[in-house]
Amino acid sequence: MAGRYVAIGDSFTEGVGDWNKSFPNGVRGWADRVAKQLGRQDPRWEYANLAIRSKRLHQIRDEQVERALALKPTLVSLYAGGNDILELRTDMGALMREYEAMVARIARAGARPLLFTGFDIPLSPVFEPMKRRNWLYNDHVRRIARTYDAVLVDYWCFDEYSDPGLWDADRLHMSPAGHRNLAAHVLRILGVDHSLTPRLPEREGYAGLVAGLRRETTWLGEWVVPMFGRRLRRITLGDELQPRWPEPVRPADGMKRLARAQREASVRARTSGGG
Repeated sequence: MAGRYVAIGDSFTEGVGDWNKSFPNGVRGWADRVAKQLGRQDPRWEYANLAIRSKRLHQIRDEQVERALALKPTLVSLYAGGNDILELRTDMGALMREYEAMVARIARAGARPLLFTGFDIPLSPVFEPMKRRNWLYNDHVRRIARTYDAVLVDYWCFDEYSDPGLWDADRLHMSPAGHRNLAAHVLRILGVDHSLTPRLPEREGYAGLVAGLRRETTWLGEWVVPMFGRRLRRITLGDELQPRWPEPVRPADGMKRLARAQREASVRARTSGGG
């Protein structure tokens, strides 16, 4: 049966790590892959994606929830709070009350919420204190999913994500293989027949202590330090970005074709506006 799927959230749902210049914002992601398979099941399925990287939970609440519900969705996927968990000053109790209020709003509007727990990303010991916060987050998400009859994707249980090959170079976002694998999980949980075959990368051999330390130092310098630097300056990688699919499209019409049409429409709008 066809419906309208709207995705909201941050970089996890925008598709960061699944880099592809053919798609809006230069990424594809698991949500696009899910939408494509829904369109194959029934070409009447429609899809919008309002997620933007770096958004915190209150921004998703203020900027995306009502906009999503105005599209009259039947299914709304939500992942929010990951960026807040990285901030040690975050009040987790208050955060999860805000999260539950969002889920309740979605459910009251008649859409089925699709929720995600968070995975214990295999990072440096620098981030070990975040695990307990992630476990608390996950406990709340599971309870909220039961309360509001939401579809739950218990991402925390997917042991294959301990494989570094499912993560991008920053170790915070999934690689293309990770996005594809997650899309297959989501479709399985939704009970949707699909043609996605997870392609797990081959494990890397042991690089040695010196090479391992060099890799950790490079990662800290190229990804971790800049990330916290942006937080101190109160800027994010999503500040200049717009939602990838702001209006519903039909994935059965071809996602790349739709993306090309969207780019052409944007160019025409800028040209006519400047004339």
